[in-house]
Amino acid sequence: MGNLPIAAVVCAFIGAVLFAVSAVAQQRAAADVPEGDALLAKLIRNPRWLAGLIGDAGGFGFQVAALALGSVLVVQPILVTALVFALPLAAHYSGRRVTGTMWAQAGALSIALACFLVVGAPTEGVADAPWHHWMVPLGLMIGLIVAGIAVATTVRVPTLQALLLGSAAGLLFGISAALTESVTQQFGRSIGAAFTGWELYVLVACGMLGLYVQQRGYQVGPLSASLPAFTVAEPLGAAFLGMTVLEECLRSGPVGTAFVALSVIVMCVAAVRLSRAQAAPTLEPQPVTD
Repeated sequence: MGNLPIAAVVCAFIGAVLFAVSAVAQQRAAADVPEGDALLAKLIRNPRWLAGLIGDAGGFGFQVAALALGSVLVVQPILVTALVFALPLAAHYSGRRVTGTMWAQAGALSIALACFLVVGAPTEGVADAPWHHWMVPLGLMIGLIVAGIAVATTVRVPTLQALLLGSAAGLLFGISAALTESVTQQFGRSIGAAFTGWELYVLVACGMLGLYVQQRGYQVGPLSASLPAFTVAEPLGAAFLGMTVLEECLRSGPVGTAFVALSVIVMCVAAVRLSRAQAAPTLEPQPVTD
């Protein structure tokens, strides 16, 4: 842990707790809105969703602080632990118990995350990468997002729609995360520098669009499809930009890199399984008949 910025790690974990609370509230609120109804009009009148939005704002604040103190490759994987913190909350509000299998998946996710951070030892990158460094990687991600949303609006398979919208929302939030440190440093220099740069506007646009697409994904299909896609797409998208644009990298050798790759696979699998378990519909008790 000597190579890790402890303050960034602490801020990221606090952000994960707040994101967990908000996710549980927003998932249930958005899923209650019938498809075809005005989604945002319904949600802004729902106290549960508004409470989740406040939690999101707090989580984002700690995410900004974490990204100002550490790299994207350190912060974004830690935020996936929101699934672990949300586990007892989701089980409580859905009326289900947390099974031993779910706790085992949470443990696997936590151990894989620790292995990634300690063995991979992600390096700091640059915060002020020039625009031409962003063009190709950012263009590829925007292309994937547009394609995903376009397909989701044409197909009539709810599970596929939710999966595509969840993935698109995750990638949008991943772009915002990768831009956060740059925008933070611009505000540190001067307000004028922040408002004359393109990064702030792309960050805000991706965040707002990502929030809407995320809620649409919750609404149109099962949470067991949209939530895992969102959970995995956000850190992968941010890590992609961190490594291709911000010059962040892992300090592990060949053997260490193999462990890191295995850790990433375990994290993704555990995240998907935990997301699906948390998003599973509650089974109503059946009446007893003679």
